[in-house]
This record gives sequence, C-alpha cells and structure tokens, in this order.
Amino acid sequence: MTASADIMDSLPQLSLPAAGRLQTPTLLLWTDRLNHNIRQMVATAGSAERLRPHCKTHKMHEVTRRLIGAGITQHKAATPAEAQMLANAGAGDVLLASQVVGPAVSLLQQLVRSFPETTFSVIADDAGPVSELSREFERTGTVVGVMLDLDVGQHRTGVAPDSSDADDLYALIGSLPGLVPAGLHIYDGHQQQTSVEERRGAVCQAWQPVQRLIDRLEASGHQIPELVCGGTPTFPVYTEFEDPRIRLSPGTCVLHDAGYGSHFPDLKFVPAAALATRVVSRPTANRITLDLGHKAVAADPPDGSRVVLPELPGARFVLHNEEHLVVESDRAEEFSPGDLLLAIPVHICPTTALHDFVTLIEHGEIVERWNVTARHRLTADAENK
Repeated sequence: MTASADIMDSLPQLSLPAAGRLQTPTLLLWTDRLNHNIRQMVATAGSAERLRPHCKTHKMHEVTRRLIGAGITQHKAATPAEAQMLANAGAGDVLLASQVVGPAVSLLQQLVRSFPETTFSVIADDAGPVSELSREFERTGTVVGVMLDLDVGQHRTGVAPDSSDADDLYALIGSLPGLVPAGLHIYDGHQQQTSVEERRGAVCQAWQPVQRLIDRLEASGHQIPELVCGGTPTFPVYTEFEDPRIRLSPGTCVLHDAGYGSHFPDLKFVPAAALATRVVSRPTANRITLDLGHKAVAADPPDGSRVVLPELPGARFVLHNEEHLVVESDRAEEFSPGDLLLAIPVHICPTTALHDFVTLIEHGEIVERWNVTARHRLTADAENK
C-alpha cells in the first residue's frame, strides 16, 4: 500500500537488549506517541469536554486512565466487556454503542448495579429491544439511558432520521419506565473521502435530515441531552458545528495506524503501536518470511496490504497465512533469520484484539506490559455463570 511520509518514517529504535528480549510476534506501544495522540485529539476537539472517545481500538484500562487524566469524562464502548473495562478504570459516563438483545440485557443490568457511580446508556433502533430493556429495568427499579441510533448512510444499524419511525421510537423511549431518553447516536463510518473538503461536504449534507429530526422532536416537547457524532475521519468536521450537545467520538486515532495515516493525511496523529516480528526464513534470494501471520495482525484489509514495513519500503507481500508473512524485496539479502523488524498495522483496531497484552516502550527500552483487558467478548462475571 502507499503510505504518507509521516507513516513511512521509521518508528523509534529499540535498544539492542530490548530487541533481544522480545518474543515475536508481539504488539508494542510507545507511550510518548500515545500521549501525543491524546493531546492532539483534545486539541482537535477544542476541549476535552466535547469528546466521547470510543475504546474499541485500545481496549485497555491504562489507556482509559490516561484519557481520564486528560479531562475526558465521557466514553464509548462496543461490547459489555469494554463497558466494564471503562467503568473499572473510573469512567463516570459510558455509552454502550450497541442495541442490547438477549443475554446482553442482563449483562447491562449487572453493570448498572455493579458500578453505581457510572452513568450507563445504550443505543436502540427497534421497539422490541427497547420494550424488553424497559421491562428488565422496571423490574429491578433501576434506569438506563437510551439513545436513538440513526442511519445516516452506512446502512448497518439505525433508523433513517427523515422517517416517522425515528420520531415514534424516540417518543416510545421517553414513555417507558426504566428508560431515560439520552439523545441521538450519529455514526458515519462510511464517510471515507480522502479529501477533507469532500468529507466535510458529505457530513454536512447527511446532517440536514438529522437537524430536521432534532427540530421535530423538540417541537414535540422531547428532550435531547446529547448528540454523539462521527468517528476518527469525521470528528474534526463536527467540531465546526455549534450545537453544544455534540460529543465527538473518535477511536482509531488514539493508537492510529497505516490505513488512516495514508488515507486521511489531514489527521495529525502518529502510529503509537507497531508489531515486532522476526525473520524466520529467507527461502529465496529476494524473499524473507516473517513470523507475522494473520493470528497476529488483522486480516480484514485485502491480502497484500495489511502492514507497512518502514525498513522495507516497496516490499511486495506475496503470501500471508496463519503464522507467516512472506515478502519480496530487492533488499531481502540484507536480512537473516532472527533479525527483528517493526510492522505498522493497516488496521489497528482488530489487531489489538488479537493480543493479550502490549509491551510499552520508552526511550527505546521495555518498561512494562499493559493487558488488553477488553479483548474478550464477555465479562469475567459472565464467563463464570
């Protein structure tokens, strides 16, 4: 894949002792780069109060603590395990950006009871799950916030904002016991325009029916406490909107990756995580084989574009399977079995989920490990039931 100059810049070097101690493949995290990305996220938003970042990328207690330390009090999760991790880390306000169905309803109830100092909310786009949620929370005498999930073009979940279903469902949320209308959830992951001007235009166009829905709901007397908007590519656009209820919801930029770095050059973040991998074979003069299979790096980008190797610019990826990555390069003869390379993932979010821990690097040295606490789908309590 083609990557920007910033992404292709070599990552900070590891000391020889540190490199020698690393078992590979393993995920590394540079704390100075992580801190830079957090500062940049706050600066882009204009203030920490405008942010509700998504933890799906990092899934780590310690990263959450650093975000809280930067003044970010509202957070977003994709799974009950991520929501539990956020609450354990001290997050005071957690949005579980999923319509809870089946056993997840009781898991949510368990979270609400276990963390009384944390405010929880969820999203919904269907009357059935909303009614089930109401019955469960009314039964236990507790309440949970519910945001109306809007489909603004991705067609994955949500209700079209210009449909009467949106008005009716928000009214239903407000009428049922145990539920509190918490606002609107507006995610636009399909907005992937490289040009920031084209991205801004697409977001502004998609916002028009959302604004009409807001106007209709308010005219009907409904309260809309919060508008959770966007992801990493689009959250800078929403900073230009004046509605003080908007909360910006980037995720990937906390760690960043080669995919976003090459596709969105306007985003001023740096790769904070990379994979350490070793040459395990040099089967031909122009090939090296790395111990970096798709059990260690996400396999969801097309084959041949899953990592960037700063030390092998222009390398051709010819084979990727469970335990190995085979690349061709005119510089292959410079490498021997045992040599260590760094690889920047193209998609960091599912890559993080493949690893039990990250190894922290400061000034070229290994300092500690952080567990990827929420990489599992279930909470520990749920697994014991």
